[in-house]
Amino acid sequence: MVKLMMILLGVDYLRDRWRGLMVVGWLLLIVGIGVFIDALDGALGFPISFVAWLLLIESMLTLAVAWAGVGGQRRLRYAKGIAFMLTAALIFEGNHHGHFILSILIGIAFIFDGLLQATSALVVRYRRYRVALGFAIFEILLGIFMIQPYPTHYKGTVPYCVGAFFIFAGWNLIMIATRVRKLTSNPAIWGDASAEAASETGTFDQTRPALQAREWDGPPADDEPALTVHVWTPVGSSKAETQWHPIVDRYIAAVDRNGVISTGHAALESPQGVYVSLYPAAEIDRSPDDFARLLRATRENDVPGVFQPSYPIEAKAWCPSTTRVRIRNFDPARLERFWRTYREDTTYNLTHRNCSSSVSRALEAALEGAAGRLYGARAGWGALFRMLATPELWVAAQIRKRAVTMAWTPGLTLDYARALSMVADPRPYGWLKVARMALGKMRASRRAWRDEGAQALRAGSKVDPPASV
Repeated sequence: MVKLMMILLGVDYLRDRWRGLMVVGWLLLIVGIGVFIDALDGALGFPISFVAWLLLIESMLTLAVAWAGVGGQRRLRYAKGIAFMLTAALIFEGNHHGHFILSILIGIAFIFDGLLQATSALVVRYRRYRVALGFAIFEILLGIFMIQPYPTHYKGTVPYCVGAFFIFAGWNLIMIATRVRKLTSNPAIWGDASAEAASETGTFDQTRPALQAREWDGPPADDEPALTVHVWTPVGSSKAETQWHPIVDRYIAAVDRNGVISTGHAALESPQGVYVSLYPAAEIDRSPDDFARLLRATRENDVPGVFQPSYPIEAKAWCPSTTRVRIRNFDPARLERFWRTYREDTTYNLTHRNCSSSVSRALEAALEGAAGRLYGARAGWGALFRMLATPELWVAAQIRKRAVTMAWTPGLTLDYARALSMVADPRPYGWLKVARMALGKMRASRRAWRDEGAQALRAGSKVDPPASV
Protein backbone atom coordinates (compact mmCIF):
# COMPACT_ATOMS: atom_id res chain seq x y z
CA MET A 1 0.00 0.00 0.00
CA VAL A 2 2.87 2.40 0.84
CA LYS A 3 4.51 2.07 -2.56
CA LEU A 4 1.23 2.26 -4.43
CA MET A 5 0.25 5.48 -2.64
CA MET A 6 3.68 6.94 -3.44
CA ILE A 7 3.19 6.07 -7.09
CA LEU A 8 -0.34 7.42 -7.50
CA LEU A 9 0.13 10.61 -5.47
CA GLY A 10 3.73 11.33 -6.46
CA VAL A 11 6.69 12.35 -4.35
CA ASP A 12 6.15 16.11 -4.62
CA TYR A 13 2.57 15.90 -3.39
CA LEU A 14 3.50 13.73 -0.39
CA ARG A 15 6.69 15.62 0.46
CA ASP A 16 4.74 18.86 0.86
CA ARG A 17 2.48 17.15 3.41
CA TRP A 18 4.89 14.85 5.23
CA ARG A 19 4.34 16.52 8.62
CA GLY A 20 0.58 16.04 8.49
CA LEU A 21 1.04 12.43 7.37
CA MET A 22 3.43 11.82 10.26
CA VAL A 23 1.04 13.26 12.86
CA VAL A 24 -1.97 11.31 11.55
CA GLY A 25 0.13 8.15 11.33
CA TRP A 26 1.25 8.33 14.97
CA LEU A 27 -2.30 9.06 16.14
CA LEU A 28 -3.66 6.01 14.28
CA LEU A 29 -0.82 3.86 15.57
CA ILE A 30 -1.42 4.85 19.19
CA VAL A 31 -5.20 4.39 18.91
CA GLY A 32 -4.74 0.99 17.25
CA ILE A 33 -2.37 -0.24 19.97
CA GLY A 34 -4.80 0.96 22.64
CA VAL A 35 -7.78 -0.81 21.03
CA PHE A 36 -5.77 -4.02 20.61
CA ILE A 37 -4.55 -4.04 24.23
CA ASP A 38 -8.03 -3.18 25.52
CA ALA A 39 -9.41 -6.32 23.87
CA LEU A 40 -6.91 -8.70 25.48
CA ASP A 41 -8.63 -8.91 28.87
CA GLY A 42 -12.09 -9.67 27.47
CA ALA A 43 -13.68 -6.66 29.22
CA LEU A 44 -14.28 -4.59 26.11
CA GLY A 45 -14.30 -0.84 26.46
CA PHE A 46 -14.41 -0.52 22.68
CA PRO A 47 -17.89 0.25 21.23
CA ILE A 48 -18.17 -2.87 19.11
CA SER A 49 -21.84 -2.24 18.28
CA PHE A 50 -20.84 1.10 16.77
CA VAL A 51 -18.58 -0.74 14.30
CA ALA A 52 -21.44 -3.09 13.45
CA TRP A 53 -23.78 -0.17 12.69
CA LEU A 54 -21.13 1.46 10.51
CA LEU A 55 -20.62 -1.77 8.59
CA LEU A 56 -24.37 -2.26 8.18
CA ILE A 57 -24.96 1.29 6.94
CA GLU A 58 -22.01 1.05 4.56
CA SER A 59 -23.22 -2.31 3.23
CA MET A 60 -26.74 -0.98 2.60
CA LEU A 61 -25.43 2.11 0.82
CA THR A 62 -23.03 0.01 -1.25
CA LEU A 63 -25.69 -2.50 -2.29
CA ALA A 64 -28.15 0.31 -3.07
CA VAL A 65 -25.79 1.84 -5.64
CA ALA A 66 -24.00 -1.32 -6.79
CA TRP A 67 -26.18 -1.62 -9.89
CA ALA A 68 -24.88 1.77 -11.07
CA GLY A 69 -21.33 0.43 -11.35
CA VAL A 70 -19.66 -0.64 -14.59
CA GLY A 71 -18.24 -4.13 -15.21
CA GLY A 72 -15.88 -5.23 -12.46
CA GLN A 73 -16.81 -2.20 -10.36
CA ARG A 74 -20.36 -3.57 -10.02
CA ARG A 75 -19.13 -7.01 -8.92
CA LEU A 76 -16.72 -5.46 -6.43
CA ARG A 77 -19.49 -3.37 -4.89
CA TYR A 78 -21.79 -6.37 -4.52
CA ALA A 79 -19.00 -8.42 -2.93
CA LYS A 80 -18.11 -5.60 -0.55
CA GLY A 81 -21.74 -4.97 0.44
CA ILE A 82 -22.47 -8.66 1.12
CA ALA A 83 -19.25 -9.12 3.10
CA PHE A 84 -19.92 -6.05 5.26
CA MET A 85 -23.53 -7.09 5.87
CA LEU A 86 -22.48 -10.61 6.89
CA THR A 87 -19.86 -9.21 9.27
CA ALA A 88 -22.37 -6.80 10.83
CA ALA A 89 -24.89 -9.62 11.29
CA LEU A 90 -22.32 -11.78 13.08
CA ILE A 91 -21.38 -8.89 15.36
CA PHE A 92 -25.03 -8.16 16.17
CA GLU A 93 -25.50 -11.83 16.97
CA GLY A 94 -23.58 -10.96 20.11
CA ASN A 95 -23.27 -14.46 21.51
CA HIS A 96 -20.49 -17.00 21.45
CA HIS A 97 -21.54 -18.50 18.10
CA GLY A 98 -21.37 -15.20 16.22
CA HIS A 99 -17.93 -14.35 17.59
CA PHE A 100 -16.73 -17.90 16.93
CA ILE A 101 -17.83 -17.92 13.27
CA LEU A 102 -16.31 -14.49 12.64
CA SER A 103 -13.02 -15.52 14.24
CA ILE A 104 -12.83 -18.72 12.20
CA LEU A 105 -13.52 -16.91 8.92
CA ILE A 106 -10.92 -14.21 9.59
CA GLY A 107 -8.36 -16.71 10.86
CA ILE A 108 -8.78 -19.00 7.85
CA ALA A 109 -8.37 -16.00 5.52
CA PHE A 110 -5.09 -15.02 7.20
CA ILE A 111 -3.76 -18.60 7.19
CA PHE A 112 -4.72 -19.21 3.55
CA ASP A 113 -3.11 -15.95 2.42
CA GLY A 114 0.04 -16.68 4.41
CA LEU A 115 0.35 -20.22 3.03
CA LEU A 116 -0.15 -18.93 -0.51
CA GLN A 117 2.54 -16.29 -0.06
CA ALA A 118 4.97 -18.72 1.59
CA THR A 119 4.46 -21.34 -1.12
CA SER A 120 4.99 -18.85 -3.92
CA ALA A 121 8.12 -17.48 -2.22
CA LEU A 122 9.65 -20.95 -1.91
CA VAL A 123 8.74 -21.96 -5.48
CA VAL A 124 9.61 -18.77 -7.36
CA ARG A 125 12.64 -17.78 -5.23
CA TYR A 126 12.69 -14.15 -6.40
CA ARG A 127 15.32 -11.70 -5.17
CA ARG A 128 13.82 -10.90 -1.74
CA TYR A 129 11.83 -14.06 -1.14
CA ARG A 130 13.14 -14.48 2.43
CA VAL A 131 11.51 -11.20 3.50
CA ALA A 132 8.17 -12.25 2.01
CA LEU A 133 8.53 -15.65 3.69
CA GLY A 134 8.93 -13.90 7.06
CA PHE A 135 5.78 -11.85 6.49
CA ALA A 136 3.93 -15.00 5.44
CA ILE A 137 4.89 -16.78 8.65
CA PHE A 138 3.73 -13.76 10.67
CA GLU A 139 0.40 -13.79 8.81
CA ILE A 140 -0.06 -17.50 9.52
CA LEU A 141 0.65 -16.95 13.23
CA LEU A 142 -1.86 -14.10 13.25
CA GLY A 143 -4.47 -16.38 11.72
CA ILE A 144 -3.80 -19.03 14.37
CA PHE A 145 -4.16 -16.36 17.06
CA MET A 146 -7.57 -15.45 15.65
CA ILE A 147 -8.78 -19.07 15.56
CA GLN A 148 -7.69 -20.18 19.03
CA PRO A 149 -9.94 -19.02 21.93
CA TYR A 150 -7.29 -17.58 24.26
CA PRO A 151 -7.51 -15.04 25.88
CA THR A 152 -11.05 -13.67 25.26
CA HIS A 153 -12.91 -16.72 23.90
CA TYR A 154 -13.48 -14.92 20.58
CA LYS A 155 -15.04 -11.78 22.10
CA GLY A 156 -12.06 -9.66 21.08
CA THR A 157 -12.01 -10.62 17.39
CA VAL A 158 -13.53 -7.40 16.05
CA PRO A 159 -11.47 -5.07 18.31
CA TYR A 160 -8.36 -7.06 17.28
CA CYS A 161 -9.14 -6.42 13.63
CA VAL A 162 -9.99 -2.75 14.17
CA GLY A 163 -6.84 -2.25 16.22
CA ALA A 164 -4.71 -4.04 13.62
CA PHE A 165 -6.24 -1.93 10.86
CA PHE A 166 -5.37 1.29 12.72
CA ILE A 167 -1.88 0.01 13.48
CA PHE A 168 -1.09 -0.93 9.88
CA ALA A 169 -2.69 2.25 8.52
CA GLY A 170 -0.72 4.41 10.93
CA TRP A 171 2.50 2.55 10.24
CA ASN A 172 2.01 2.97 6.49
CA LEU A 173 1.51 6.73 6.84
CA ILE A 174 4.61 6.99 9.06
CA MET A 175 6.65 5.06 6.51
CA ILE A 176 5.40 7.28 3.68
CA ALA A 177 6.21 10.47 5.60
CA THR A 178 9.66 9.19 6.52
CA ARG A 179 10.52 8.15 2.98
CA VAL A 180 9.28 11.18 1.07
CA ARG A 181 10.72 13.78 3.44
CA LYS A 182 14.01 14.10 1.54
CA LEU A 183 13.30 12.28 -1.72
CA THR A 184 13.69 13.84 -5.16
CA SER A 185 12.72 10.74 -7.19
CA ASN A 186 10.18 8.01 -6.62
CA PRO A 187 11.78 4.74 -5.39
CA ALA A 188 8.38 3.05 -5.40
CA ILE A 189 8.65 2.49 -9.15
CA TRP A 190 10.66 -0.70 -8.79
CA GLY A 191 13.80 0.98 -7.43
CA ASP A 192 15.98 0.60 -10.54
CA ALA A 193 17.54 2.98 -13.02
CA SER A 194 14.30 3.28 -14.91
CA ALA A 195 12.60 4.59 -11.77
CA GLU A 196 14.97 7.53 -11.55
CA ALA A 197 14.53 8.21 -15.25
CA ALA A 198 10.77 8.13 -14.90
CA SER A 199 10.78 10.54 -11.95
CA GLU A 200 12.86 13.42 -13.22
CA THR A 201 9.99 15.88 -13.00
CA GLY A 202 7.50 16.81 -10.30
CA THR A 203 4.09 15.37 -9.70
CA PHE A 204 2.27 17.94 -11.81
CA ASP A 205 3.89 18.34 -15.21
CA GLN A 206 3.12 21.83 -16.49
CA THR A 207 3.88 20.75 -20.07
CA ARG A 208 1.09 18.21 -20.07
CA PRO A 209 -2.34 19.44 -21.21
CA ALA A 210 -4.73 19.94 -18.30
CA LEU A 211 -7.47 17.38 -17.94
CA GLN A 212 -10.91 18.63 -18.86
CA ALA A 213 -12.64 16.68 -16.08
CA ARG A 214 -11.94 15.17 -12.67
CA GLU A 215 -14.21 12.15 -13.01
CA TRP A 216 -15.72 10.16 -15.84
CA ASP A 217 -18.76 7.94 -16.10
CA GLY A 218 -17.09 5.20 -18.11
CA PRO A 219 -13.96 4.13 -20.01
CA PRO A 220 -12.57 6.18 -22.89
CA ALA A 221 -14.22 5.89 -26.27
CA ASP A 222 -12.38 4.05 -29.03
CA ASP A 223 -11.52 7.31 -30.80
CA GLU A 224 -10.37 9.03 -27.57
CA PRO A 225 -6.57 9.23 -26.98
CA ALA A 226 -5.74 6.99 -24.03
CA LEU A 227 -3.12 4.65 -22.65
CA THR A 228 -4.04 1.09 -23.63
CA VAL A 229 -3.11 -2.14 -21.85
CA HIS A 230 -3.52 -5.13 -24.16
CA VAL A 231 -3.93 -8.57 -22.62
CA TRP A 232 -3.96 -11.95 -24.31
CA THR A 233 -5.42 -14.30 -21.70
CA PRO A 234 -3.98 -17.86 -21.45
CA VAL A 235 -7.23 -19.37 -22.73
CA GLY A 236 -7.70 -16.79 -25.47
CA SER A 237 -4.16 -17.14 -26.80
CA SER A 238 -4.06 -20.95 -26.83
CA LYS A 239 -3.84 -22.53 -30.29
CA ALA A 240 -5.97 -25.53 -29.34
CA GLU A 241 -8.95 -26.16 -27.10
CA THR A 242 -7.95 -25.85 -23.45
CA GLN A 243 -8.82 -27.93 -20.43
CA TRP A 244 -10.97 -26.23 -17.82
CA HIS A 245 -9.09 -25.34 -14.63
CA PRO A 246 -10.86 -22.60 -12.63
CA ILE A 247 -8.65 -19.71 -11.46
CA VAL A 248 -5.50 -21.45 -12.76
CA ASP A 249 -6.28 -20.82 -16.42
CA ARG A 250 -7.31 -17.25 -15.57
CA TYR A 251 -4.24 -16.17 -13.59
CA ILE A 252 -1.44 -18.66 -14.23
CA ALA A 253 -1.59 -20.79 -17.36
CA ALA A 254 -3.91 -22.81 -19.56
CA VAL A 255 -3.21 -26.37 -20.74
CA ASP A 256 -4.62 -27.48 -24.08
CA ARG A 257 -5.70 -30.99 -25.06
CA ASN A 258 -2.16 -31.74 -26.30
CA GLY A 259 -0.59 -30.84 -22.95
CA VAL A 260 0.95 -27.59 -24.21
CA ILE A 261 1.00 -24.77 -21.65
CA SER A 262 -0.08 -21.24 -22.63
CA THR A 263 0.69 -18.35 -20.26
CA GLY A 264 -0.83 -15.54 -22.31
CA HIS A 265 0.74 -12.17 -22.99
CA ALA A 266 0.47 -8.47 -22.07
CA ALA A 267 1.52 -5.26 -23.81
CA LEU A 268 1.12 -1.52 -23.30
CA GLU A 269 0.50 1.06 -26.01
CA SER A 270 0.40 4.85 -25.82
CA PRO A 271 -0.98 7.33 -28.39
CA GLN A 272 2.52 8.88 -28.55
CA GLY A 273 4.00 5.70 -30.05
CA VAL A 274 5.43 3.87 -27.04
CA TYR A 275 4.80 0.12 -27.25
CA VAL A 276 6.01 -2.12 -24.41
CA SER A 277 5.83 -5.81 -25.33
CA LEU A 278 8.65 -8.09 -24.17
CA TYR A 279 8.88 -11.60 -25.53
CA PRO A 280 11.62 -14.28 -25.44
CA ALA A 281 13.81 -14.17 -28.54
CA ALA A 282 13.55 -17.96 -28.82
CA GLU A 283 10.43 -19.88 -27.85
CA ILE A 284 10.70 -21.36 -24.34
CA ASP A 285 9.86 -25.03 -23.92
CA ARG A 286 6.85 -24.94 -21.61
CA SER A 287 6.22 -28.63 -21.26
CA PRO A 288 4.97 -29.74 -17.83
CA ASP A 289 8.33 -31.39 -17.07
CA ASP A 290 10.36 -28.18 -17.48
CA PHE A 291 7.75 -25.65 -16.39
CA ALA A 292 8.42 -26.07 -12.64
CA ARG A 293 12.11 -25.34 -13.17
CA LEU A 294 11.37 -22.26 -15.27
CA LEU A 295 9.19 -20.78 -12.50
CA ARG A 296 12.24 -19.87 -10.43
CA ALA A 297 13.21 -16.21 -10.80
CA THR A 298 16.91 -17.05 -10.71
CA ARG A 299 19.56 -15.80 -13.10
CA GLU A 300 20.10 -19.19 -14.72
CA ASN A 301 16.58 -18.82 -16.16
CA ASP A 302 17.40 -15.49 -17.84
CA VAL A 303 17.22 -15.71 -21.63
CA PRO A 304 17.56 -13.16 -24.44
CA GLY A 305 14.36 -11.26 -25.15
CA VAL A 306 13.02 -8.97 -27.83
CA PHE A 307 10.63 -6.01 -27.75
CA GLN A 308 7.87 -6.11 -30.33
CA PRO A 309 7.75 -3.01 -32.61
CA SER A 310 4.02 -2.17 -32.46
CA TYR A 311 0.60 -3.58 -31.69
CA PRO A 312 -0.59 -3.84 -35.33
CA ILE A 313 2.51 -5.85 -36.24
CA GLU A 314 2.22 -8.14 -33.23
CA ALA A 315 -1.54 -8.65 -33.65
CA LYS A 316 -1.09 -9.48 -37.34
CA ALA A 317 1.69 -11.98 -36.62
CA TRP A 318 -0.22 -13.63 -33.76
CA CYS A 319 -3.82 -12.58 -33.00
CA PRO A 320 -5.65 -9.52 -31.63
CA SER A 321 -5.59 -9.01 -27.87
CA THR A 322 -8.32 -10.71 -25.88
CA THR A 323 -9.23 -7.62 -23.85
CA ARG A 324 -8.09 -4.03 -23.35
CA VAL A 325 -7.98 -1.50 -20.51
CA ARG A 326 -7.80 2.17 -21.50
CA ILE A 327 -6.80 5.08 -19.21
CA ARG A 328 -7.05 8.81 -19.93
CA ASN A 329 -5.08 10.25 -17.01
CA PHE A 330 -1.44 9.36 -17.64
CA ASP A 331 1.83 11.21 -18.20
CA PRO A 332 3.36 10.47 -21.63
CA ALA A 333 6.63 12.24 -20.73
CA ARG A 334 7.25 9.96 -17.74
CA LEU A 335 6.35 6.90 -19.79
CA GLU A 336 8.74 7.96 -22.54
CA ARG A 337 11.63 8.44 -20.08
CA PHE A 338 10.92 5.08 -18.48
CA TRP A 339 10.78 3.34 -21.85
CA ARG A 340 13.99 4.97 -23.06
CA THR A 341 15.89 3.37 -20.15
CA TYR A 342 14.00 0.10 -19.76
CA ARG A 343 14.33 -1.05 -23.38
CA GLU A 344 18.14 -1.00 -23.16
CA ASP A 345 17.98 -4.33 -21.30
CA THR A 346 16.29 -7.10 -23.31
CA THR A 347 16.70 -9.84 -20.69
CA TYR A 348 13.65 -12.09 -20.32
CA ASN A 349 12.79 -14.18 -17.26
CA LEU A 350 9.53 -16.11 -17.07
CA THR A 351 8.67 -14.96 -13.52
CA HIS A 352 10.96 -12.01 -12.73
CA ARG A 353 11.16 -10.00 -15.97
CA ASN A 354 8.43 -11.03 -18.36
CA CYS A 355 5.85 -9.33 -20.55
CA SER A 356 3.44 -8.72 -17.64
CA SER A 357 6.02 -7.29 -15.24
CA SER A 358 7.27 -4.98 -18.02
CA VAL A 359 3.76 -3.70 -18.65
CA SER A 360 3.14 -3.21 -14.94
CA ARG A 361 6.35 -1.22 -14.55
CA ALA A 362 5.51 0.96 -17.53
CA LEU A 363 1.94 1.44 -16.27
CA GLU A 364 3.16 2.61 -12.86
CA ALA A 365 5.64 5.01 -14.47
CA ALA A 366 2.88 6.48 -16.65
CA LEU A 367 0.45 6.83 -13.72
CA GLU A 368 2.86 8.36 -11.22
CA GLY A 369 1.11 11.31 -9.61
CA ALA A 370 -2.19 10.55 -11.39
CA ALA A 371 -4.35 11.04 -8.29
CA GLY A 372 -2.83 14.45 -7.56
CA ARG A 373 -2.71 15.46 -11.22
CA LEU A 374 -6.50 15.45 -11.41
CA TYR A 375 -6.54 18.68 -9.38
CA GLY A 376 -3.38 20.21 -10.85
CA ALA A 377 -1.43 22.69 -8.76
CA ARG A 378 -4.46 23.10 -6.44
CA ALA A 379 -4.36 19.47 -5.28
CA GLY A 380 -4.96 19.30 -1.52
CA TRP A 381 -5.86 16.73 1.08
CA GLY A 382 -9.04 15.97 -0.85
CA ALA A 383 -6.99 14.10 -3.47
CA LEU A 384 -5.65 11.77 -0.77
CA PHE A 385 -9.05 11.20 0.83
CA ARG A 386 -10.71 10.60 -2.54
CA MET A 387 -8.08 8.00 -3.43
CA LEU A 388 -8.35 6.22 -0.05
CA ALA A 389 -12.13 6.09 -0.41
CA THR A 390 -11.84 4.24 -3.74
CA PRO A 391 -12.26 0.48 -3.15
CA GLU A 392 -10.20 -0.31 -6.23
CA LEU A 393 -7.12 1.17 -4.53
CA TRP A 394 -7.21 -1.58 -1.91
CA VAL A 395 -7.81 -4.19 -4.60
CA ALA A 396 -4.83 -2.88 -6.61
CA ALA A 397 -2.64 -2.98 -3.49
CA GLN A 398 -3.51 -6.64 -2.88
CA ILE A 399 -2.92 -7.55 -6.52
CA ARG A 400 0.44 -5.79 -6.50
CA LYS A 401 1.43 -7.60 -3.31
CA ARG A 402 0.57 -10.99 -4.81
CA ALA A 403 2.31 -10.25 -8.10
CA VAL A 404 5.51 -8.88 -6.55
CA THR A 405 5.83 -11.82 -4.16
CA MET A 406 4.89 -14.43 -6.78
CA ALA A 407 5.05 -13.34 -10.40
CA TRP A 408 3.24 -10.97 -12.71
CA THR A 409 0.92 -12.83 -15.06
CA PRO A 410 -1.38 -11.49 -17.79
CA GLY A 411 -4.40 -12.17 -15.57
CA LEU A 412 -2.96 -10.22 -12.63
CA THR A 413 -1.84 -7.42 -14.95
CA LEU A 414 -5.36 -7.20 -16.38
CA ASP A 415 -6.96 -6.91 -12.93
CA TYR A 416 -4.26 -4.47 -11.81
CA ALA A 417 -4.80 -2.21 -14.82
CA ARG A 418 -8.57 -2.28 -14.30
CA ALA A 419 -8.22 -1.34 -10.63
CA LEU A 420 -5.73 1.46 -11.34
CA SER A 421 -7.96 2.82 -14.11
CA MET A 422 -10.66 3.46 -11.48
CA VAL A 423 -8.16 5.47 -9.41
CA ALA A 424 -6.57 7.37 -12.29
CA ASP A 425 -9.92 8.00 -14.05
CA PRO A 426 -12.26 8.10 -11.01
CA ARG A 427 -15.93 7.42 -11.51
CA PRO A 428 -18.61 9.47 -9.73
CA TYR A 429 -19.53 8.36 -6.23
CA GLY A 430 -22.24 5.70 -6.40
CA TRP A 431 -24.71 7.62 -4.26
CA LEU A 432 -24.01 10.80 -6.22
CA LYS A 433 -24.54 9.02 -9.51
CA VAL A 434 -27.85 7.58 -8.32
CA ALA A 435 -28.94 11.00 -7.02
CA ARG A 436 -28.10 12.61 -10.35
CA MET A 437 -30.04 9.95 -12.22
CA ALA A 438 -33.04 10.42 -9.92
CA LEU A 439 -32.96 14.21 -10.33
CA GLY A 440 -32.61 13.81 -14.08
CA LYS A 441 -35.68 11.58 -14.22
CA MET A 442 -37.62 14.03 -12.05
CA ARG A 443 -36.72 16.93 -14.35
CA ALA A 444 -37.62 14.88 -17.43
CA SER A 445 -40.98 13.95 -15.88
CA ARG A 446 -41.73 17.61 -15.07
CA ARG A 447 -40.87 18.66 -18.61
CA ALA A 448 -43.13 15.92 -19.99
CA TRP A 449 -45.98 17.03 -17.72
CA ARG A 450 -45.56 20.67 -18.77
CA ASP A 451 -45.49 19.68 -22.43
CA GLU A 452 -48.65 17.60 -22.01
CA GLY A 453 -50.40 20.47 -20.22
CA ALA A 454 -49.38 22.94 -22.92
CA GLN A 455 -50.59 20.60 -25.65
CA ALA A 456 -53.93 20.15 -23.85
CA LEU A 457 -54.37 23.94 -23.59
CA ARG A 458 -53.55 24.43 -27.25
CA ALA A 459 -55.98 21.66 -28.21
CA GLY A 460 -58.74 23.21 -26.06
CA SER A 461 -58.26 26.65 -27.58
CA LYS A 462 -58.75 25.25 -31.09
CA VAL A 463 -62.19 23.80 -30.26
CA ASP A 464 -65.04 26.14 -31.37
CA PRO A 465 -67.20 27.41 -28.51
CA PRO A 466 -70.89 26.21 -28.51
CA ALA A 467 -73.41 28.47 -30.25
CA SER A 468 -75.47 30.71 -27.98
CA VAL A 469 -79.27 30.24 -27.88
